[in-house]
Amino acid sequence: MTQIVSAAHPVLILGGGRGGTAFLELLQGEKLVRVVGVSDPNPVAPALAMARAVNIPVFDSAETALHACKPCTAFNLTADESISELAAHIIGPCSIVGGSEAHLIWKIVSQLRETRDELQASRLLTEAIVRHAMEGIILINTRGIIKAFNPAAERIFGYSLDEVIEQNISMLMAEPDRTEHDHYLHRYMTTKQAHVVGIEREVVGLHKNGEPRYLSLSVNEMTSGNEHFFVGIVGDISERKRNEEAITKLAHFDANTGLPNRTLFFDRFQCAIAQARRSGQQLAVMFLDLDGFKAVNDTLGHVAGDALLTEVAARLLKSIRAVDTVARFGGDEFAFVLNNATSEANIALVANRVITSLAEPFMLDGVSCQIGGSLGIAMFPQDHESMDTLINQADTAMYVAKKGGKNHYRFFTADMSAA
Repeated sequence: MTQIVSAAHPVLILGGGRGGTAFLELLQGEKLVRVVGVSDPNPVAPALAMARAVNIPVFDSAETALHACKPCTAFNLTADESISELAAHIIGPCSIVGGSEAHLIWKIVSQLRETRDELQASRLLTEAIVRHAMEGIILINTRGIIKAFNPAAERIFGYSLDEVIEQNISMLMAEPDRTEHDHYLHRYMTTKQAHVVGIEREVVGLHKNGEPRYLSLSVNEMTSGNEHFFVGIVGDISERKRNEEAITKLAHFDANTGLPNRTLFFDRFQCAIAQARRSGQQLAVMFLDLDGFKAVNDTLGHVAGDALLTEVAARLLKSIRAVDTVARFGGDEFAFVLNNATSEANIALVANRVITSLAEPFMLDGVSCQIGGSLGIAMFPQDHESMDTLINQADTAMYVAKKGGKNHYRFFTADMSAA
Protein backbone atom coordinates (compact mmCIF):
# COMPACT_ATOMS: atom_id res chain seq x y z
CA MET A 1 0.00 0.00 0.00
CA THR A 2 1.37 3.43 -0.89
CA GLN A 3 1.82 5.69 2.11
CA ILE A 4 0.22 9.13 1.80
CA VAL A 5 2.68 11.77 2.91
CA SER A 6 1.24 15.03 4.26
CA ALA A 7 2.43 18.16 2.53
CA ALA A 8 2.10 20.15 5.76
CA HIS A 9 5.43 21.43 7.15
CA PRO A 10 6.29 20.20 10.71
CA VAL A 11 6.52 22.96 13.32
CA LEU A 12 7.74 22.74 16.92
CA ILE A 13 6.69 25.39 19.45
CA LEU A 14 9.25 26.07 22.17
CA GLY A 15 7.53 27.85 25.05
CA GLY A 16 4.06 27.22 26.41
CA GLY A 17 3.28 30.63 27.84
CA ARG A 18 1.20 33.41 26.32
CA GLY A 19 3.28 33.57 23.13
CA GLY A 20 3.22 29.81 22.63
CA THR A 21 -0.52 29.68 23.30
CA ALA A 22 -1.22 32.46 20.79
CA PHE A 23 1.00 30.81 18.19
CA LEU A 24 -0.65 27.42 18.71
CA GLU A 25 -4.11 29.04 18.30
CA LEU A 26 -2.88 30.77 15.17
CA LEU A 27 -1.63 27.57 13.53
CA GLN A 28 -4.68 25.46 14.40
CA GLY A 29 -6.44 24.49 11.20
CA GLU A 30 -3.66 25.70 8.90
CA LYS A 31 -3.18 23.22 6.05
CA LEU A 32 0.37 24.26 5.17
CA VAL A 33 1.84 23.58 8.63
CA ARG A 34 1.48 20.81 11.21
CA VAL A 35 2.34 21.38 14.86
CA VAL A 36 4.33 18.31 15.89
CA GLY A 37 5.08 19.32 19.47
CA VAL A 38 4.95 21.91 22.24
CA SER A 39 7.70 22.23 24.85
CA ASP A 40 7.75 23.97 28.24
CA PRO A 41 9.30 23.01 31.59
CA ASN A 42 6.19 24.29 33.40
CA PRO A 43 3.70 21.36 33.45
CA VAL A 44 0.71 23.74 33.79
CA ALA A 45 1.73 26.02 30.94
CA PRO A 46 -1.50 26.90 29.00
CA ALA A 47 -0.10 25.86 25.62
CA LEU A 48 0.61 22.36 26.95
CA ALA A 49 -2.99 21.91 28.06
CA MET A 50 -4.24 23.13 24.67
CA ALA A 51 -1.84 20.75 22.87
CA ARG A 52 -2.97 17.76 24.93
CA ALA A 53 -6.61 18.56 24.09
CA VAL A 54 -5.90 18.15 20.36
CA ASN A 55 -3.45 15.23 20.70
CA ILE A 56 -0.28 17.21 19.98
CA PRO A 57 2.79 15.75 21.77
CA VAL A 58 4.07 17.83 24.72
CA PHE A 59 7.56 17.92 26.21
CA ASP A 60 9.05 19.30 29.43
CA SER A 61 12.48 19.73 27.84
CA ALA A 62 13.37 21.70 24.73
CA GLU A 63 16.28 19.39 23.98
CA THR A 64 14.06 16.31 24.17
CA ALA A 65 11.48 17.98 21.94
CA LEU A 66 14.08 19.01 19.35
CA HIS A 67 15.50 15.50 19.08
CA ALA A 68 12.01 13.93 18.93
CA CYS A 69 10.58 16.29 16.31
CA LYS A 70 13.44 16.85 13.88
CA PRO A 71 13.43 17.59 11.04
CA CYS A 72 11.16 20.56 11.69
CA THR A 73 11.07 24.31 12.03
CA ALA A 74 11.20 25.41 15.65
CA PHE A 75 9.77 28.66 16.96
CA ASN A 76 11.45 29.88 20.14
CA LEU A 77 8.75 31.85 21.93
CA THR A 78 10.69 32.09 25.17
CA ALA A 79 12.98 34.90 26.21
CA ASP A 80 15.93 32.44 26.51
CA GLU A 81 18.34 32.83 23.59
CA SER A 82 20.27 29.77 24.74
CA ILE A 83 17.34 27.65 23.56
CA SER A 84 17.79 29.09 20.07
CA GLU A 85 21.49 28.18 20.20
CA LEU A 86 20.61 24.65 21.32
CA ALA A 87 18.06 24.32 18.51
CA ALA A 88 20.56 25.58 15.95
CA HIS A 89 22.95 22.86 17.05
CA ILE A 90 20.33 20.06 16.89
CA ILE A 91 18.15 20.94 13.85
CA GLY A 92 20.36 23.48 12.10
CA PRO A 93 20.58 27.27 12.24
CA CYS A 94 18.17 27.70 9.31
CA SER A 95 15.42 25.80 11.09
CA ILE A 96 15.12 27.93 14.22
CA VAL A 97 13.12 31.13 14.39
CA GLY A 98 13.25 33.14 17.56
CA GLY A 99 13.00 36.54 19.16
CA SER A 100 11.88 39.36 16.90
CA GLU A 101 11.75 37.03 13.87
CA ALA A 102 9.20 34.79 15.57
CA HIS A 103 7.15 37.82 16.57
CA LEU A 104 7.26 39.16 13.01
CA ILE A 105 6.13 35.84 11.54
CA TRP A 106 3.37 35.64 14.13
CA LYS A 107 2.18 39.13 13.10
CA ILE A 108 2.30 38.26 9.39
CA VAL A 109 0.38 35.00 9.83
CA SER A 110 -2.15 36.76 12.07
CA GLN A 111 -2.76 39.45 9.47
CA LEU A 112 -3.05 36.87 6.68
CA ARG A 113 -5.56 34.90 8.71
CA GLU A 114 -7.58 38.04 9.43
CA THR A 115 -7.52 38.93 5.76
CA ARG A 116 -8.55 35.41 4.82
CA ASP A 117 -11.39 35.47 7.34
CA GLU A 118 -12.55 38.84 6.04
CA LEU A 119 -12.47 37.56 2.47
CA GLN A 120 -14.35 34.44 3.50
CA ALA A 121 -16.97 36.54 5.29
CA SER A 122 -17.23 38.85 2.29
CA ARG A 123 -17.60 35.86 -0.07
CA LEU A 124 -20.32 34.34 2.11
CA LEU A 125 -22.12 37.68 2.28
CA THR A 126 -21.90 38.10 -1.49
CA GLU A 127 -23.21 34.58 -2.04
CA ALA A 128 -26.08 35.23 0.37
CA ILE A 129 -26.98 38.46 -1.44
CA VAL A 130 -26.92 36.72 -4.83
CA ARG A 131 -28.90 33.78 -3.46
CA HIS A 132 -31.62 35.93 -1.90
CA ALA A 133 -31.76 38.66 -4.56
CA MET A 134 -35.21 39.33 -6.02
CA GLU A 135 -33.71 39.83 -9.48
CA GLY A 136 -32.26 37.04 -11.57
CA ILE A 137 -28.45 37.15 -11.73
CA ILE A 138 -26.77 35.30 -14.59
CA LEU A 139 -23.01 35.14 -15.21
CA ILE A 140 -21.68 34.15 -18.64
CA ASN A 141 -18.25 34.05 -20.24
CA THR A 142 -17.27 35.58 -23.58
CA ARG A 143 -18.61 32.50 -25.41
CA GLY A 144 -22.05 32.93 -23.85
CA ILE A 145 -21.67 29.92 -21.54
CA ILE A 146 -23.60 30.21 -18.28
CA LYS A 147 -21.34 30.10 -15.23
CA ALA A 148 -23.75 31.23 -12.50
CA PHE A 149 -27.55 31.22 -12.20
CA ASN A 150 -29.15 32.32 -8.95
CA PRO A 151 -32.48 31.07 -7.48
CA ALA A 152 -34.37 34.14 -8.76
CA ALA A 153 -33.25 33.29 -12.30
CA GLU A 154 -34.45 29.73 -11.71
CA ARG A 155 -37.90 31.07 -10.78
CA ILE A 156 -38.05 33.42 -13.76
CA PHE A 157 -37.04 30.87 -16.41
CA GLY A 158 -38.23 27.63 -14.79
CA TYR A 159 -34.85 25.91 -15.16
CA SER A 160 -32.73 24.58 -12.30
CA LEU A 161 -29.06 25.50 -12.02
CA ASP A 162 -28.03 22.02 -13.14
CA GLU A 163 -30.10 22.35 -16.33
CA VAL A 164 -28.46 25.57 -17.51
CA ILE A 165 -24.92 25.54 -16.12
CA GLU A 166 -22.34 25.27 -18.94
CA GLN A 167 -25.12 25.80 -21.51
CA ASN A 168 -25.30 28.73 -23.93
CA ILE A 169 -27.35 31.69 -22.67
CA SER A 170 -29.23 31.76 -25.98
CA MET A 171 -31.40 28.88 -24.71
CA LEU A 172 -33.22 31.50 -22.59
CA MET A 173 -33.83 33.89 -25.50
CA ALA A 174 -36.59 34.37 -28.03
CA GLU A 175 -35.90 35.07 -31.69
CA PRO A 176 -34.18 36.99 -33.19
CA ASP A 177 -31.91 37.38 -30.14
CA ARG A 178 -31.45 33.60 -29.86
CA THR A 179 -29.86 33.38 -33.31
CA GLU A 180 -27.95 36.66 -33.14
CA HIS A 181 -26.56 36.43 -29.59
CA ASP A 182 -23.19 34.86 -30.41
CA HIS A 183 -22.71 37.49 -33.11
CA TYR A 184 -23.47 40.24 -30.57
CA LEU A 185 -20.82 38.88 -28.21
CA HIS A 186 -18.20 38.52 -30.93
CA ARG A 187 -18.84 42.04 -32.19
CA TYR A 188 -18.51 43.52 -28.71
CA MET A 189 -15.31 41.65 -27.90
CA THR A 190 -13.87 42.73 -31.27
CA THR A 191 -15.01 46.36 -31.42
CA LYS A 192 -16.05 47.18 -27.82
CA GLN A 193 -19.07 48.94 -29.31
CA ALA A 194 -21.70 48.63 -26.58
CA HIS A 195 -25.16 47.93 -27.95
CA VAL A 196 -26.17 45.94 -24.88
CA VAL A 197 -23.44 46.26 -22.23
CA GLY A 198 -24.17 49.01 -19.72
CA ILE A 199 -27.63 49.66 -21.19
CA GLU A 200 -30.87 48.77 -19.44
CA ARG A 201 -33.54 47.57 -21.84
CA GLU A 202 -36.62 45.39 -22.17
CA VAL A 203 -36.31 42.00 -23.86
CA VAL A 204 -38.38 38.88 -24.35
CA GLY A 205 -37.06 35.66 -22.82
CA LEU A 206 -38.33 32.10 -22.96
CA HIS A 207 -39.57 30.10 -19.99
CA LYS A 208 -38.78 26.39 -19.86
CA ASN A 209 -42.39 25.67 -20.88
CA GLY A 210 -41.94 27.75 -24.05
CA GLU A 211 -43.98 30.72 -22.88
CA PRO A 212 -42.50 34.22 -23.41
CA ARG A 213 -41.31 36.23 -20.43
CA TYR A 214 -41.10 40.01 -20.64
CA LEU A 215 -37.89 41.04 -18.90
CA SER A 216 -35.91 44.08 -17.88
CA LEU A 217 -32.22 43.42 -18.54
CA SER A 218 -29.03 45.25 -17.64
CA VAL A 219 -25.64 43.77 -18.58
CA ASN A 220 -22.22 44.75 -17.26
CA GLU A 221 -18.75 43.47 -17.98
CA MET A 222 -16.34 42.22 -15.33
CA THR A 223 -12.94 40.52 -15.22
CA SER A 224 -11.56 37.85 -12.91
CA GLY A 225 -7.88 37.22 -13.45
CA ASN A 226 -7.42 37.14 -17.20
CA GLU A 227 -11.01 36.10 -17.95
CA HIS A 228 -13.85 38.34 -19.09
CA PHE A 229 -17.39 37.75 -17.87
CA PHE A 230 -20.75 39.41 -18.33
CA VAL A 231 -23.24 39.77 -15.50
CA GLY A 232 -26.91 40.09 -16.43
CA ILE A 233 -29.46 41.42 -13.94
CA VAL A 234 -32.91 40.21 -15.01
CA GLY A 235 -36.32 41.27 -13.70
CA ASP A 236 -39.62 39.66 -14.70
CA ILE A 237 -41.91 42.47 -15.87
CA SER A 238 -44.50 40.17 -17.50
CA GLU A 239 -47.23 41.18 -15.06
CA ARG A 240 -46.46 44.85 -15.55
CA LYS A 241 -46.61 44.44 -19.33
CA ARG A 242 -49.94 42.65 -19.05
CA ASN A 243 -51.28 45.48 -16.90
CA GLU A 244 -50.00 48.05 -19.39
CA GLU A 245 -51.64 46.17 -22.25
CA ALA A 246 -54.89 46.00 -20.29
CA ILE A 247 -54.77 49.75 -19.60
CA THR A 248 -53.98 50.45 -23.25
CA LYS A 249 -56.87 48.27 -24.32
CA LEU A 250 -59.23 50.08 -21.97
CA ALA A 251 -58.04 53.43 -23.30
CA HIS A 252 -58.13 52.56 -27.00
CA PHE A 253 -60.58 49.71 -27.50
CA ASP A 254 -64.29 49.28 -26.98
CA ALA A 255 -64.89 47.02 -23.98
CA ASN A 256 -67.91 45.27 -25.50
CA THR A 257 -66.88 44.59 -29.10
CA GLY A 258 -63.08 44.71 -28.81
CA LEU A 259 -62.96 47.12 -31.76
CA PRO A 260 -60.93 50.34 -31.68
CA ASN A 261 -62.79 53.20 -30.00
CA ARG A 262 -63.15 56.78 -31.23
CA THR A 263 -59.74 57.82 -29.84
CA LEU A 264 -57.82 55.08 -31.60
CA PHE A 265 -59.89 55.57 -34.75
CA PHE A 266 -58.89 59.24 -34.96
CA ASP A 267 -55.23 58.32 -34.44
CA ARG A 268 -55.31 55.73 -37.21
CA PHE A 269 -57.27 58.03 -39.50
CA GLN A 270 -54.68 60.80 -39.11
CA CYS A 271 -51.86 58.34 -39.87
CA ALA A 272 -53.76 57.04 -42.91
CA ILE A 273 -54.22 60.58 -44.28
CA ALA A 274 -50.52 61.37 -43.78
CA GLN A 275 -49.53 58.16 -45.57
CA ALA A 276 -51.99 58.83 -48.41
CA ARG A 277 -50.57 62.34 -48.88
CA ARG A 278 -46.99 61.00 -49.08
CA SER A 279 -47.84 58.21 -51.50
CA GLY A 280 -50.46 60.09 -53.56
CA GLN A 281 -53.09 57.45 -52.79
CA GLN A 282 -56.80 57.70 -52.08
CA LEU A 283 -58.60 56.49 -48.98
CA ALA A 284 -62.23 56.19 -47.97
CA VAL A 285 -64.01 56.81 -44.70
CA MET A 286 -67.33 55.04 -44.16
CA PHE A 287 -69.89 55.74 -41.45
CA LEU A 288 -72.33 52.95 -40.52
CA ASP A 289 -75.53 53.12 -38.50
CA LEU A 290 -77.39 49.90 -37.75
CA ASP A 291 -81.01 49.62 -38.85
CA GLY A 292 -83.36 47.85 -36.44
CA PHE A 293 -80.94 47.62 -33.52
CA LYS A 294 -83.13 49.64 -31.12
CA ALA A 295 -86.02 47.22 -31.58
CA VAL A 296 -83.82 44.24 -30.67
CA ASN A 297 -82.38 46.07 -27.67
CA ASP A 298 -85.83 47.10 -26.42
CA THR A 299 -87.38 43.67 -27.00
CA LEU A 300 -84.64 41.30 -25.79
CA GLY A 301 -82.82 43.60 -23.36
CA HIS A 302 -79.43 45.23 -23.11
CA VAL A 303 -77.55 41.94 -22.58
CA ALA A 304 -78.87 40.64 -25.90
CA GLY A 305 -78.12 44.03 -27.44
CA ASP A 306 -74.50 43.85 -26.31
CA ALA A 307 -74.23 40.30 -27.69
CA LEU A 308 -75.64 41.51 -31.00
CA LEU A 309 -73.06 44.30 -31.20
CA THR A 310 -70.29 41.77 -30.59
CA GLU A 311 -71.56 39.61 -33.45
CA VAL A 312 -71.87 42.67 -35.68
CA ALA A 313 -68.24 43.61 -34.94
CA ALA A 314 -67.08 40.12 -35.93
CA ARG A 315 -68.91 40.35 -39.27
CA LEU A 316 -67.57 43.82 -39.98
CA LEU A 317 -63.98 42.68 -39.39
CA LYS A 318 -64.47 39.87 -41.91
CA SER A 319 -65.74 42.39 -44.48
CA ILE A 320 -62.54 44.47 -44.61
CA ARG A 321 -58.80 43.88 -45.06
CA ALA A 322 -56.31 43.60 -42.18
CA VAL A 323 -54.77 46.94 -43.22
CA ASP A 324 -58.11 48.74 -42.82
CA THR A 325 -59.81 49.87 -39.62
CA VAL A 326 -63.31 49.54 -38.27
CA ALA A 327 -64.18 51.21 -34.95
CA ARG A 328 -67.20 51.50 -32.74
CA PHE A 329 -68.13 55.14 -32.28
CA GLY A 330 -70.71 54.42 -29.61
CA GLY A 331 -74.25 53.03 -29.51
CA ASP A 332 -74.88 51.32 -32.84
CA GLU A 333 -72.57 53.55 -34.88
CA PHE A 334 -69.39 52.29 -36.55
CA ALA A 335 -66.73 54.01 -38.66
CA PHE A 336 -64.26 52.63 -41.22
CA VAL A 337 -61.00 53.78 -42.78
CA LEU A 338 -60.18 51.96 -46.04
CA ASN A 339 -56.57 52.52 -47.12
CA ASN A 340 -55.31 52.67 -50.72
CA ALA A 341 -58.79 53.03 -52.16
CA THR A 342 -58.02 52.59 -55.84
CA SER A 343 -61.53 53.46 -57.05
CA GLU A 344 -65.09 54.14 -55.93
CA ALA A 345 -66.07 50.85 -57.55
CA ASN A 346 -63.81 48.89 -55.17
CA ILE A 347 -65.15 50.84 -52.19
CA ALA A 348 -68.69 50.07 -53.34
CA LEU A 349 -67.82 46.36 -53.28
CA VAL A 350 -66.71 46.66 -49.64
CA ALA A 351 -69.86 48.62 -48.75
CA ASN A 352 -72.05 45.95 -50.36
CA ARG A 353 -70.14 43.24 -48.50
CA VAL A 354 -70.80 44.99 -45.20
CA ILE A 355 -74.52 45.46 -45.87
CA THR A 356 -74.89 41.87 -47.08
CA SER A 357 -73.15 40.47 -43.98
CA LEU A 358 -75.51 42.44 -41.72
CA ALA A 359 -78.56 41.23 -43.59
CA GLU A 360 -77.93 37.63 -42.50
CA PRO A 361 -80.05 36.76 -39.40
CA PHE A 362 -78.43 36.82 -35.96
CA MET A 363 -79.22 34.13 -33.38
CA LEU A 364 -79.44 35.48 -29.81
CA ASP A 365 -80.31 32.91 -27.15
CA GLY A 366 -82.15 30.85 -29.74
CA VAL A 367 -84.07 33.85 -31.10
CA SER A 368 -83.51 34.88 -34.72
CA CYS A 369 -83.04 38.64 -35.15
CA GLN A 370 -82.94 40.65 -38.34
CA ILE A 371 -81.16 44.00 -38.65
CA GLY A 372 -79.54 46.00 -41.40
CA GLY A 373 -77.22 48.92 -41.91
CA SER A 374 -76.99 52.26 -43.69
CA LEU A 375 -73.57 53.43 -44.94
CA GLY A 376 -72.22 56.82 -45.93
CA ILE A 377 -68.88 57.18 -47.74
CA ALA A 378 -66.49 60.11 -48.25
CA MET A 379 -63.28 59.98 -50.29
CA PHE A 380 -59.84 61.53 -49.66
CA PRO A 381 -58.72 63.74 -51.30
CA GLN A 382 -61.61 64.17 -53.75
CA ASP A 383 -64.24 65.20 -51.21
CA HIS A 384 -61.90 66.90 -48.75
CA GLU A 385 -58.45 66.63 -47.10
CA SER A 386 -59.55 67.41 -43.54
CA MET A 387 -60.24 64.46 -41.24
CA ASP A 388 -63.09 66.19 -39.40
CA THR A 389 -64.73 67.29 -42.63
CA LEU A 390 -64.47 63.82 -44.16
CA ILE A 391 -66.11 62.28 -41.09
CA ASN A 392 -68.95 64.82 -41.26
CA GLN A 393 -69.37 64.14 -44.98
CA ALA A 394 -69.55 60.38 -44.42
CA ASP A 395 -72.06 60.95 -41.60
CA THR A 396 -74.15 63.16 -43.89
CA ALA A 397 -74.09 60.53 -46.66
CA MET A 398 -75.15 57.88 -44.13
CA TYR A 399 -78.26 59.86 -43.15
CA VAL A 400 -79.12 60.31 -46.81
CA ALA A 401 -78.83 56.52 -47.29
CA LYS A 402 -81.04 55.90 -44.23
CA LYS A 403 -83.69 58.32 -45.47
CA GLY A 404 -83.55 56.70 -48.89
CA GLY A 405 -84.80 53.35 -47.62
CA LYS A 406 -82.05 51.95 -45.34
CA ASN A 407 -79.85 48.90 -45.96
CA HIS A 408 -78.02 50.87 -48.58
CA TYR A 409 -74.90 53.00 -49.05
CA ARG A 410 -74.35 56.43 -50.55
CA PHE A 411 -71.20 58.29 -51.56
CA PHE A 412 -71.03 61.90 -50.45
CA THR A 413 -71.87 64.55 -53.02
CA ALA A 414 -71.73 68.32 -52.78
CA ASP A 415 -75.48 68.70 -53.06
CA MET A 416 -75.87 66.74 -49.80
CA SER A 417 -74.16 69.56 -47.92
CA ALA A 418 -76.39 72.11 -49.60
CA ALA A 419 -79.48 70.14 -48.58
